[in-house]
Amino acid sequence: MVQSKPQYKRILLKLSGEALAGDLGYGIDPVVIKGIASEIRDVIELGVEVALVIGGGNIFRGLAASSQGMDRASADYMGMLATMMNSLAMQDALENEGVITRVQSAIEMQEIAEPYIRRRAVRHLEKGRVVIFGAGTGNPYFTTDTAASLRAMEINADVILKATKVDGVYTADPKKDKAAVKIPELTYLEVLRKGLQVMDATATSLCMDNNLPIVVFDLTERGNIKKVVMGEAIGTTVKGG
Repeated sequence: MVQSKPQYKRILLKLSGEALAGDLGYGIDPVVIKGIASEIRDVIELGVEVALVIGGGNIFRGLAASSQGMDRASADYMGMLATMMNSLAMQDALENEGVITRVQSAIEMQEIAEPYIRRRAVRHLEKGRVVIFGAGTGNPYFTTDTAASLRAMEINADVILKATKVDGVYTADPKKDKAAVKIPELTYLEVLRKGLQVMDATATSLCMDNNLPIVVFDLTERGNIKKVVMGEAIGTTVKGG
C-alpha cells in the first residue's frame, strides 16, 4: 500500500560511482548527475532528511588496481580521493537545484570539505541540508558499502537505499539468464549465505547486527527514489528474518 506521507524520516542513499558515469562508462555525465540531483530535491521537499555516500568506481577502482600489482592501501586511498571528486560534483549539482549541501570527508581536506563529525552531520540533516559523506571510512580495505552502513548507523538513518542499474536482487543475472526471477524480500542471512551482490559481507553484517533495512532499487528509472521513500513496493528489501 502506498502511503500519503513518506515511510522514512531519514535515509542514507548509496550511489555507485558508475551510476554517475551513465552511458559514458567513465567520469561524470552532467545530464545524469543533474537528474539524480533533481530527484533528491523532490525527496527533500517531502520533508525527508537525506545523506549520501557515493562510490568512486567511475574514476578509480582500488581493488582493480591492487589486483594489477599496486599496493592495496595506496590503491584504496586513491579510491577515496575519487569518491571526493564525485561528492563535490554532486554537491554542485544539488546546489544548482537549490538544495543546501555539505560534504564531510573522512580524510581531512579542510579547503574543500568539512571533517566528518557525527553530531555536526546530524545537525545539518535536522536543518534540511543534504550531507554527502566522502572518502569512505577513511581506512583502506573497507568499501564504500561499508562506509554507507557505518554512517547510516551513526546518524540513526531509518534505511539504506542502495541505488543500482537493476530493479532489485534476482535469482541470477537477468541480463544473462532469461529465467531469472526478482526476489522482493530477503533476510540478511540469505544474502550472506548465497553471496548475493547486495552489499559486501562486512556492510551486510553491520546492517544485520543493527537491524537496519536495505532497499535495492533501480536508479535509472526516473522518480524511483521518491517511490521508495513513499513506500512503493519496488526493488528488493533486505531485513531481519
